[in-house]
Amino acid sequence: MKNEHAHMTECAGEAARIARSISLEQLDLPTPCGDWDLRGLVNHWVLYTSHGLEHRALREDLPEELTTRDFTADADWAQQYVAQLDRAVAAWSDPAVWEGEIDLGGSTTPASETAAMLIEETALHTWDVARAVGEELRLSDAASAYLLDVVDRYAALYRQYDGFADEVTVPGPASVFERALAHSGRDPHWTGA
Repeated sequence: MKNEHAHMTECAGEAARIARSISLEQLDLPTPCGDWDLRGLVNHWVLYTSHGLEHRALREDLPEELTTRDFTADADWAQQYVAQLDRAVAAWSDPAVWEGEIDLGGSTTPASETAAMLIEETALHTWDVARAVGEELRLSDAASAYLLDVVDRYAALYRQYDGFADEVTVPGPASVFERALAHSGRDPHWTGA
């Protein structure tokens, strides 16, 4: 749990940094996520990587008010997101939260596995957002290796539900982080063109 929480904290810190860099004028930009513009992606990102992260730790369902909300309608959405990320990471700081099962809408999954998928989603969508606005996601070697392991562990499941596209072939040598992106169906060299 200690290493995983450190990775969660690192990914949340990068998400906060990237969120603060986004201007309202950028919310119509294209993203690496198919049909989503940046506004649509940011709303998904905020919902699942901060509110969803906290609600899973608390074993609570996301209220409909959050699932239908346009977070970007608030001028200070980034500051609100950063504060919610802090609450979410704090909710996972209790070792007891990592024990037992979490209901994921009809099926239960060990809490540690749920956390792994949430860390993965935070890292991957933070990269998506960062790439859309011309920023770089900076993860440590340890967090990148953890991400690659989680992506490889769940890739088939994610593809079954259209969560990942087919694996991308990266020409030439690739970093561990680039391999994680490619294995999740993302082009590490996406430029928006």
